Amino acid sequence: MVRLPLTPAEVERGERLGALLRRARGERSMLDTALAARISPETLRKIETGRVATPAFPTIAAIADVLGLSLDAVWAEISQPERGLGATESGHQTQERLAS
Repeated sequence: MVRLPLTPAEVERGERLGALLRRARGERSMLDTALAARISPETLRKIETGRVATPAFPTIAAIADVLGLSLDAVWAEISQPERGLGATESGHQTQERLAS
């Protein structure tokens, strides 16, 4: 099976997903997070760095669950093009909501 190249929008969305997961993970180790989500640390690293821009839904669902993120919040964050400082503030607000 031949995989079609990713569009620039898909690559950008993958980078936003990786950034969101890194922020949500905070000080928690990549190893602990990956094992709790039942994925390999290498898979989590690839997602967080944007090397896997379109990970499988069950993988994202498992990581989001471990990090306490709702899938709605994940989708809302990654589906919006980055708008400079506003996008960063949005990510911090998501983390603050989760912490409370």
